[in-house]
Amino acid sequence: MDRTILHCDLNAFYASVECLYRPELKEVPMAVGGDAENRRGIILAKNELAKGCGVVTAETIWQAKRKCPQLVIVGPHFDRYRKYSRLVNELYYRFTDKIEPFGIDESWLDVSGSLHLFGSGWEIADRIREMVRSELGLTVSVGVSFNKVFAKLGSDYKKPDATTVIDRDNYQQIVHPLPVSDLLFVGKAAAAMLAKLGIRTIGELAACDRQLLAARLGRMGEKIHDYANGIDPSPVGTAGQVREAKSVGNGITFRRNLIGLDDITTGAAVLSDTVASRLRKYGLKCRTVQVTIRDPQFRTISRQKKLERATHLAKEIEGAAIAIIKESWNLEKPIRMLTITGLQLVEGDYYEQPSLFGVTEDKQREKIERIEEAIDAIRDRFGRSSIAFGAGCADDLGLGGGPRDK
Repeated sequence: MDRTILHCDLNAFYASVECLYRPELKEVPMAVGGDAENRRGIILAKNELAKGCGVVTAETIWQAKRKCPQLVIVGPHFDRYRKYSRLVNELYYRFTDKIEPFGIDESWLDVSGSLHLFGSGWEIADRIREMVRSELGLTVSVGVSFNKVFAKLGSDYKKPDATTVIDRDNYQQIVHPLPVSDLLFVGKAAAAMLAKLGIRTIGELAACDRQLLAARLGRMGEKIHDYANGIDPSPVGTAGQVREAKSVGNGITFRRNLIGLDDITTGAAVLSDTVASRLRKYGLKCRTVQVTIRDPQFRTISRQKKLERATHLAKEIEGAAIAIIKESWNLEKPIRMLTITGLQLVEGDYYEQPSLFGVTEDKQREKIERIEEAIDAIRDRFGRSSIAFGAGCADDLGLGGGPRDK
């Protein structure tokens, strides 16, 4: 029997939360972005009026202002967004404990075991939309389907405040005409490769020879072929599952050996960024950083460093990792593989004594946190590759490994 999976996507989340605190913003084109006075930074979210003026997420503020001179820019308040993200997910728990967040404003829900209590997937989706609207003042678009990939396509299909059902009977009619880039995990590079094969829609991808896709894109080619054909058995995580992770780490075997501090710092920066973003996604911090080093002869060492304060900031994780490497490794010796892992995980709101260095250091930390959370928001919307470290783009190192959680 097919599962019933919902994908809930809060509409213009950051902008909608800001309008709760300043209702007058609902009446004007507005967006959440960077420094409005100096016109620096980018658009993180926009309301429907701004969208109607052509404002798009991730463009610069000056570009948005050229399209919409009357655009009101509001600075981000990530503490508010975390609060409402938590409140929305608590509402979802009324229907199921099988909830898997996908960024701060999206979650999958497996309601298969709740149908006898609350009705069909469509009915549950409509109830969730009404409750989010009446209890929290926000709107959410919900996709209902028999797998996670199609449920997400459903939530994107019609916005704002809509329910879209994609089932066995209609998925070819709804899904197959969509651009292939709409499919989960088909990024710009994969879309460009598929375009060279004459594949521009999800339907064309579904009809393509699976072995050809495997030859061009490896296992990912096979996976997206399955997705296009409605094959996605991946489960929805259950409540509390994420926090059972004992560590969050990322490791890469480099395309060439790291030699010297500059190479090592480049590798450590990219790895630390991935670890930090995953910790923030899970609402966790680490109190210990572990570094594992392997040389070309496959000799391996592993060292740990306890932090003064729990963190989910990339710069702090990178700093600890570099300190470990300097203390335990001859920097003139080559490194074949490097892994950075956050250990001793605690909840993100874990209480810490204020810094001994006073208010200045705490404010600097808060500033870095806001910057890294802004980067998370852009990556959630446009993919991880939408923002990357300049040094991390060096093809000769092969810096593209994904995170692994233990």
